[in-house]
Amino acid sequence: MNRPEKVWSDPLHIFDTRLHADPARVVLRPFHLGWQARNAPGDRALRLVEDVSALTEERAALEYERVLRDFNERHWQTERIFANRFAEVAGNLALDSSDFSETKQRLIGSYFCHEYTFAAAALMNPSIVPAPDQSGMCNGAVRFIMSLRAVGEGHISSIAFREGIAEADGTFSLWPQAAFATAPDIDEEEPCDADGVIAVHRHPESSLSNTVIFPITEPQRGGLEDLRLVRFDHGGGDYEWIGTYTAYSGSSIRSELLRTRDFHDFDLEPIHGRAGRNKGMALFPEKIDGCFVMVGRQDGKNLFLLRSDRVDQWDSEGVLLMEPKFPWEFIQIGNCGSPIPTDEGWLLFTHGVGAMRKYALGCALLDKADPSKVLARSIEPVLTAENADRSGYVPNVIYTCGVLKVGERLLIPYGISDSTVGFATCEIAALLRLLD
Repeated sequence: MNRPEKVWSDPLHIFDTRLHADPARVVLRPFHLGWQARNAPGDRALRLVEDVSALTEERAALEYERVLRDFNERHWQTERIFANRFAEVAGNLALDSSDFSETKQRLIGSYFCHEYTFAAAALMNPSIVPAPDQSGMCNGAVRFIMSLRAVGEGHISSIAFREGIAEADGTFSLWPQAAFATAPDIDEEEPCDADGVIAVHRHPESSLSNTVIFPITEPQRGGLEDLRLVRFDHGGGDYEWIGTYTAYSGSSIRSELLRTRDFHDFDLEPIHGRAGRNKGMALFPEKIDGCFVMVGRQDGKNLFLLRSDRVDQWDSEGVLLMEPKFPWEFIQIGNCGSPIPTDEGWLLFTHGVGAMRKYALGCALLDKADPSKVLARSIEPVLTAENADRSGYVPNVIYTCGVLKVGERLLIPYGISDSTVGFATCEIAALLRLLD
């Protein structure tokens, strides 16, 4: 159980717990020869298959034994992945599978796979929501799911997860995770249309904490960044978990949605309309006056309130909600996750960028019935980078993509200098007293 060890700034209590980048955590991924050089021969893949096929069965068995000796203990269902990868290659190259022994099929599959350290560079910008299954929870405890932006080789961002339990007294515990991870399976019955819905499925024998969602389409190729999850209430006990994230192609960005009801099956789809060209959009957890509502930064500096009849279509640029007002946010402000319902109004975590491009967390209180009305906001940051937490891949940054309400308290996971993840807790009432 994690208990707060440090008082950083009243009323927040900071935990010593840190989640760090870990090059030892690997996942088995497809290896694409075409990515290696622009002038590479177009038939490299076929030539590789022919080279393996030309081996005698005895030599193929020996080579496959070497592969398994090196990698079988480092991954989960390694041979199944090799077999599936061969099937993909065979389909792409119009190969007849019956021409290859099972050993050669899996050996060929291994040549088209590689280990990828998905969180070797950084682990940051978490978001946190109640899990769909709350059975067995008592005394106000909440089982939670936390998403993380994992940055690996090539600075590619993917979506990783951790599960745990938060207690009403502010303490929390994280469930263990394995050294290996698995990528969800793509729905093979549907084409991977960059402007349509991509369905992916977690393997039924893999835990969520050992699952990583990687870029799939061309607009996502540079990474899936800063998922902001929310448990959306459709009414009548019908909940859907919806996340907004930034898809980065390497040269352009757009906002997309992750949607799930069980964290086993996920839909990834673009946000259509003019507002979807921006990043940092956060959805309210329920409709207001019959509309979906989001907070976004449409001009790169200020916060706007957007409304739409459809969660996947945002044509309006919205109305101005907040502008930078205090020195710690003079450069820009943005949201830090979906607003949290309280008796006093919608509590919105924000980030501000001030002198020396230092990022800090703040808060604002929005009217419950009309969230376009700002009732109060923090004059000073509620959390800022200090001491050792100023150092990292991008120094002087504190950032979160969502917090968890547990009774009358909040559990706040946050990114530290784009490198690691820390945790804080506070009473909601004490935080509201800081707002003016």
